[in-house]
Amino acid sequence: MEKNDEAVKAFFTRLDRTFFLEDHQHLASYDRPLPIGYDQTISQPTLVLEMTLSLDLHPDLKVLEIGTGSGYQTALLAEFSEAVYTVERINPLLKKAQKRLLELGYHNIHFKLADGTSGWEEHSPYDRIMVTAAVKEIPAELLRQLSPGGKMIIPVGDDNIQELKLIEKKQNEEIKSQVIKHVQFVKLRGEYE
Repeated sequence: MEKNDEAVKAFFTRLDRTFFLEDHQHLASYDRPLPIGYDQTISQPTLVLEMTLSLDLHPDLKVLEIGTGSGYQTALLAEFSEAVYTVERINPLLKKAQKRLLELGYHNIHFKLADGTSGWEEHSPYDRIMVTAAVKEIPAELLRQLSPGGKMIIPVGDDNIQELKLIEKKQNEEIKSQVIKHVQFVKLRGEYE
């Protein structure tokens, strides 16, 4: 196991999930998704860790996150990358996540209220992209915004079950895709739902 994987796991163990919940805090230690309001959820911790490890983060990377949600996943991304650009379509969730993450001392996170299916063109390309809601098909905009040599994690499928995919863009722009596991995420609202 790589040294960085151990650092990610150690930080994950220290990161208090209750801090990212307003309700259901007594269930925070359970390895299951929990509601955070607005028909959204905070993912189960082991899945958040697995997705984070799959991105192979490094301190010099620029990361795009689609679906800020509670900010739990965002904290993991921010801890192990140079900059995180996170997009959320629900304003109250975005504001709460921004407040939490600033309280934790993160100043390398940029927040945007928008439809995540369009990514965040202005700051592209990104070395890594983390999508925390399901799409029926991978948005072309996100593939375009992924830099050559970059990686993206995205759940793809219907409402009931999706394939969590690791997408890699080779230096020659060729796209490789592999299924990590089957998952169940809320839908990514917007053009690709």
